[in-house]
Amino acid sequence: MNESVTVGSQPLTPQDVVAVARHDARVTVHADAVRRVADTRALIEGLADDPQPHYGISTGFGALATTFIAEDRRAQLQASLIRSHAAGTGSEVEREVVRALMLLRLQTLATGRTGVRAVVVETYAGLLNAGITPVVREYGSLGCSGDLAPLSHVALAVMGEGEVRDAAGDLREAADALAAAGIAPVALREKEGLALINGTDGMLGMLLLALHDLEMLLTTADVAAAISIESQLGTDAVFAA
Repeated sequence: MNESVTVGSQPLTPQDVVAVARHDARVTVHADAVRRVADTRALIEGLADDPQPHYGISTGFGALATTFIAEDRRAQLQASLIRSHAAGTGSEVEREVVRALMLLRLQTLATGRTGVRAVVVETYAGLLNAGITPVVREYGSLGCSGDLAPLSHVALAVMGEGEVRDAAGDLREAADALAAAGIAPVALREKEGLALINGTDGMLGMLLLALHDLEMLLTTADVAAAISIESQLGTDAVFAA
């Protein structure tokens, strides 16, 4: 099993996801990815300074795409986006699924195509390595429109808000857990709230874990069938094409 997984250098494998989600493999961000993230962020900040509105940077979202947001309210807009969508209900989603979701979102951020700052990427990696798992609820996602609620609960924890499970599995306030781990909460800036929740990492994480289990089950079924027939001195003729 992988002892560490590097994001931002090449695509993640299902084994990478399982290693981090189930076995707490350490996550590192490739130096090239950090540079890509910084370069793209410079473009976003240039657009933020442009008098011409740009979606999600100096405008609202969705139906409010034509509403210009003044510079002094943009941080509030990004934080409000996360808080308003962190509204999942029901039972807690399994720890391994949330960790898979976080790793896949981190991989997307590390592509350098979302416009977030490097500190956001590093904070996601920091939460994974500290074993801090945001509390995500079972119901509330929009499916193909995006795992908005699950991703928002994760982003909320990155902001130092909401509830998390620490490495021991204890339920704690996010601010307390981050402080104990030496991780500073992130104050979101232009585009970052949108970048953190626009994706389907929750369902993809569940799918990868399920496929890993299915592969193991298929192999186990074949072995069990073979041993059963062998133990009964049976014939393999029934398996002929």
